[in-house]
Order: sequence, then structure tokens, then C-alpha cells
Amino acid sequence: MAAAVAEPKTKYDRQLRIWGDQGQAALENASICLLTCGPTGTEALKNLVLGGIGSVTVVDGSKVEPSDLGNNFLLDVGCLGQSRAKSICSFLQEMNDAVKAKFVEESPVTLIDTNPSFFSQFTVVIATQLPESSLLKLDGICRKANIVLVAARSYGLTGLVRVSVKEHNIIESKPDHFLDDLRLHSPWNELKEFTKSIDINDKDPVVHKHTPYIVILVRLAEKWADEHDGRLPSTRQEKNKFKDLIRNHMLNLDEENYKEAVESSYKVSVTPGISNEIRQIIDDSSAEVNSCSSDFWVLVAALKEFIANEGNGELPLEGTIPDMTSLTEYYVSLQKIYQAKAESDCLAMEHRVKDILKRIGRDPDSISRSYIKAFCKNARKLRVCRYRSLVEEFSSPVLSEVQKYFTDEDYCFAMNFYILLRAVDRFAANYNRFPGIFESEIDEDVPRLKTVAVSVLNDMGLNGASLSEDLITEMCRFGGAEIHPVAAFVGGVASQEVIKLVTKQFVPLLGTFVFNGIDHKSQVLAL
Repeated sequence: MAAAVAEPKTKYDRQLRIWGDQGQAALENASICLLTCGPTGTEALKNLVLGGIGSVTVVDGSKVEPSDLGNNFLLDVGCLGQSRAKSICSFLQEMNDAVKAKFVEESPVTLIDTNPSFFSQFTVVIATQLPESSLLKLDGICRKANIVLVAARSYGLTGLVRVSVKEHNIIESKPDHFLDDLRLHSPWNELKEFTKSIDINDKDPVVHKHTPYIVILVRLAEKWADEHDGRLPSTRQEKNKFKDLIRNHMLNLDEENYKEAVESSYKVSVTPGISNEIRQIIDDSSAEVNSCSSDFWVLVAALKEFIANEGNGELPLEGTIPDMTSLTEYYVSLQKIYQAKAESDCLAMEHRVKDILKRIGRDPDSISRSYIKAFCKNARKLRVCRYRSLVEEFSSPVLSEVQKYFTDEDYCFAMNFYILLRAVDRFAANYNRFPGIFESEIDEDVPRLKTVAVSVLNDMGLNGASLSEDLITEMCRFGGAEIHPVAAFVGGVASQEVIKLVTKQFVPLLGTFVFNGIDHKSQVLAL
């Protein structure tokens, strides 16, 4: 039994270090549907299967053709003439037998038209290489059922990925850089008492050079405030003087703890209260909760009450401290003080959550303590992502942003590719083929594609905007090909976004990701 429990931890050891047991459990409980298992979709699904996703369902009505063998590494000669969905499922199952793999031999376009309820069983739908008309229908279906849609497309040397969901809430956004939550600008009583118990003027060299910088900063910030009418250093000149005050307390130049105090002195001047991002969340209309509200918004409502009461204008304390030069006993004492404060804040939040659940007619114990604890620990890093529907983006983009992208040297190629990827779909709808499929017609297809692209621009309200003639020609030369390296990259980005969305960790793409394989650049367009 112990070996059976240990096996997944060993198998997924590296990724568990990134998203933890909770994130892995979310993956293992997720159900993914892939529409079209060409190289882009297969690469996306391969990454998810290796990561331990719960189950996958592949929808594809095609048979394996010789052309598939050239761009899809999961197919071999023995698969020729067989169901593409079945063959892909078989190979995926070999990669990770813990994942349940199923297939549906049907055209995704037909399934979208005839059986929209089919998609309600999934956590995420990954739609690859779908024509625009079918993608718009699918987006409406997924939004109605609150299913996450990830659209991915590779086309020659370009491709795109777009997330679509009404709302996605993130507790563990895990930003790359974030200030430690030390509350040096407003220490609570227990922290004040501890810092006062340590004499920062002690002449014992061992004690002096191993006094934690938290203690040094709290004590010297108090001294500064006493001499400046209760104010902490705020201007650049004052901050420099505060650093000098710290340096003046050094006995020797090699005292690392005082160097750390100087480097961290800016933490004393942190603006009290909450950030504008968190203010927007707690003031959101969804924080006015009812019996239908999600657990996330119930916790936001509790957070708003906590800030106004127990928090005295502050969020719950995270409860962790960074590494620092210190005597072990001092550091352990500091850890306990921060952990005790965080636990106290979490308990206050828990009481408020239970009270709110009672008021809205829900079971007071319906939200787990572990969820409340994770929320409190990450309260400064909450994110709410809301996405426009594809119909809204296509028919009424944010014109100011589009015009900015067209005139920006870094973004103009991405914007051109975005328009042209939509244009090739319209071209295919008009001519029953992609431009450039027949080499003999490339010269004729270039002006045809340009005409279609202009119609896309006009529909978006961009009359008079111009596209790169070179890129129009390149799109025709691509001939609708899915080139494996590009498909692998685009599929990899799609699978990365699925993991973010399923684990509810990290912030997913907040626009349309466009890959430019010609210049080896990627951009995100907020349209």
C-alpha cells in the first residue's frame, strides 16, 4: 500500500515541486477533450498525459494518411488507413498507463453542430485547427456550460493560442517577484516585544553580528519615527539617511546582518494597506455573495470584512520569513511569532467565512480549512481573469489596442499574422481549400488572400489599415501546412495554459498569443 502511494510522488517528483500535491490532485481529477489530433493537438495532449492528467478524450474523424507520418511523431507506418484518434490514443496510453484515454471517431465540426451537450462533461476543451465558424460555435457552447476552452492553431511558421472562459480565479498566482510580507512598517505587539528583548547595542561581537535584520529594522524604524513625529522614511533623502542610521550601528564592516538590513531598509517604507489590484477584487460586485456564489467569492467577502475589522486595514499575514543571518534561537523565535500571527489571522478569517456561509444558507463547513489557509497565505496575490468571448473579440476588438499594435514595430508582425490566420479560414470557406495548396496557383492566391484579409479588417472596423505584402505571400507559401517544430511549440504553449487553468496556479494568457516563427518572436495581443 505504501509503495502504491509513493509511486505517483516518485513519478511526478519534479512537477510536484512546482505546483504541489494540491495542483497534482487537480490535474489527476481533470478531464480533457481534444478536438483534432494533428501534430498541434497531439503535442499538447502528450504533455498533459506525461504530467498525469486524469482522462483524455480525442475527437477526430480522419484516417491516418501518409502526410501524417511526416509531422506527427506518435504515428508510424503501421497506422496507415486506421482511425487517427484511435492510433493517437493507443500511443498516449503507452506513455502513461495511469491516464484514461478514450476516442470518438467523428468530425469535430459535425460534433459541435449536432451534439453540443457532449462537451459539458469536460474540465477543459482543447480545440486545434478548427475553422473560425466552428470555433465561434464551440466558444458559445463552452461558455454556456462554464467549460474552459483553449484554442490552438499552427499554420506554416506561425500559430496562436487563445484561452476563453467567463471568469478564472487564481489564489496561487506565484508572481516571479514579490515583496516579503514582514509588516516592518506596522509591527504587531508580539513582534514589537520580541525586538525589544534584544539589545541591538550589545557589544558582544557574536550576538551583534547575528541579530536578525528584522529586529534591527523594527528597532531603528521606531527610533526614526520617534525623532520624526511618528513618520517613517518616505523621500529618497530620508531613505538614504535611514540607511546611514543602520550603518552607524555596525561594529565591523563584515557584519552581514547589517548589510542585509541596509539592503532591506526599503521594506520599512512599504505603503500600509492593500494594493489597487486587491482593492478592485474586494470591491467587485461578485463579492456581494449569495447561495450561488463560488467558494472564491465567499472568501473574498470574508476578506473584505477581515480588512475592515481584525486586519485594521491590512490583509492576513503570510506567516513566512526569508533566510537571513541570525542566531538559530532568534530565527526560530521569529518564525514562531510570524506563524502564530498568520494562524490567528486565518482563524479570524475562518470564523468570518462560516458566518457568511450561514447567512447565505450554505453549510458553514462546506469550505475546507486547507482552502481558507491557502487563501490567507496568498491573499496579496489573488487574481481574477475575465475573458471576452471570441465573437466579441472578432466583431468588436478594442480598436485603440489594435491600432497601437499595427504601429508598434515589435507587435505589427503579430497583428498581421493574427489577421491573416483569420483570413485563411475565410479563404478556405470561399474556395474549399487553403491558399497555396497548389503551387501553380500561389501567384493567383496572393491577391485573393489580400482581398479576404481586407474584408476581415473592415469587419473589425479597421477600414484603411494595411497588411504586409510579404507576409501575405508567405501565408500562401505555407499552403496550410502544420510543420512539426511549430506545432510542438504551439501545442506546448497550449498544454502549459491548460495546466495553469486546471491547477488554478500561475496566471494564464490574458490575450491571444501569436507565434512568429519567421522572426522567432512571440507576442500576446489584448483584443
